[in-house]
Amino acid sequence: QLQLVETGGGSVQPGGSLRLSCTGSGFTLAGHSIGWFRQAPGEEREGVSCLAGSGGRIMYTGPVMGRFIVSRDDANNSVYLQMNSLQLEDTGVYFCAATWGDFGLTLEANAYHYWGQGTQVTVSS
Repeated sequence: QLQLVETGGGSVQPGGSLRLSCTGSGFTLAGHSIGWFRQAPGEEREGVSCLAGSGGRIMYTGPVMGRFIVSRDDANNSVYLQMNSLQLEDTGVYFCAATWGDFGLTLEANAYHYWGQGTQVTVSS
């Protein structure tokens, strides 16, 4: 069974950091585009970052640019989202998703075939 599992969520004060992990089960993440999305309470899901399946290309959306860093760890079949300088507005459920094959850089949700269950990130003072 092909699965993505996110871990690393939690509660943190503004200015703090968290690292989310997205681990593949049943398939290898290498070669697939991996996206990070989030959904705040009462809001629609929005894209955060994308890592292309090849070439090391990365995309960030405006609200997280300069604060979040995405990286790939093929040895552990994982992709990480390092979140720094967290703000109240970063609160939400974070999902990772994988396309089937290299889809380049995209944060169109319809391009992604596999989704994790989500992990909660809460930023509060």
